[in-house]
Amino acid sequence: MKVIVQKFGGSSLSDLSKIRQVAEAIVATRERGYQVVAVVSAMGDTTDDLLGMANELAASPSRRELDMLLSVGERISMALMSIAIQARGHEAVSLTGSQCGIITTASHSNARIIDVRPFRVQDELAQGRIVIVAGFQGTSYRRDVTTLGRGGSDTTAVALAAALGAEACEIYSDVDGVFSADPRVVLSARQLESLSYEEMQEMARAGAKVLNEQAVEFARRAQIALYARSTQMRGEGGTVVRVDLPQAELSRLEEGRPAVAVSHIRRGLRVRAGESADRAAEAIEALATVSFDWQPGRSLDAFIGLDDVHGVAELEASLRALGADVEVSQPGMISVVGLGVGGQTRWSRLGEAALREAGVTSLGLSASLARLSWIVAADQVETGANALHEAFVGEALPA
Repeated sequence: MKVIVQKFGGSSLSDLSKIRQVAEAIVATRERGYQVVAVVSAMGDTTDDLLGMANELAASPSRRELDMLLSVGERISMALMSIAIQARGHEAVSLTGSQCGIITTASHSNARIIDVRPFRVQDELAQGRIVIVAGFQGTSYRRDVTTLGRGGSDTTAVALAAALGAEACEIYSDVDGVFSADPRVVLSARQLESLSYEEMQEMARAGAKVLNEQAVEFARRAQIALYARSTQMRGEGGTVVRVDLPQAELSRLEEGRPAVAVSHIRRGLRVRAGESADRAAEAIEALATVSFDWQPGRSLDAFIGLDDVHGVAELEASLRALGADVEVSQPGMISVVGLGVGGQTRWSRLGEAALREAGVTSLGLSASLARLSWIVAADQVETGANALHEAFVGEALPA
């Protein structure tokens, strides 16, 4: 019997009524003949509520204790979901990240999965049970509870799918799939039918929150199809992320239209340093909940979204204490994503012209093969996102 892994986000589990609906969806998948592993996030705003309580007690709570605290949210969800499924006449069992064999680094609040030993999950599936897993968490080799950072439940789901040899991994949330931009900011944004792994990873790095970057990397390595869908879709529609692009996508590339989407980070922390670059990078690594690339001994120009920093004020203070050599600011970032978009100067020139015409000042540009990112003032992010979307993703591109 084939295995399918499904992940359900917190907005899909915000109350008991929604938990019942998700339980019915999981049962429906089981009745279609699949072995089902369902990964759940914390209910609604549970994680934020728990974090708020910790911050009331201490200005800078211990990361280890935060992991112990925040992991509770997913455990509540997993137990309630298992109970709801059992009430529908199916056998189910809830398991924590450590019980599933998810081994991580010891970096609290930003641990990375380094191994998955899913023996318990396989045993439960073999006995005909639906397995409900607490997302967002694992255990270090020191047997400490760890959490995986923002989007960690996505990573849990895809890592398990890879370890179990699942047919697919479905990520369910309150949105219909991946869009060409945030539809709350860019009204002309449209849903994307498919993306390559590389494009989705770049979108995640650039601020898109539908799928987690590390989750996409696990899917790419294991060549697992990754679906982003609304909870209401019940296994249909949405966006698929995979290696084999359909003909429509290949035609787009042949026509010289490399961009598929525009992502943005409304406000982030930009850190530039010369001689103090190594110490500045160490300070960022100590408080950031995402990884960033830098080479020791070289100057530093790093940008990290504020959502990815554990203690923004603390980090700013520690950076400024390094001296005048370190410059700290809080601009935004807008990125154009698509295979090949960073490979030709014509696309950076097109972006610069679009921003200039919209009255948006570029404060810096960085590029990879599949991404162009402009640093802009935070209050110009929305205007810039609309301008770049129209220029790159609209129907007509200049020859």
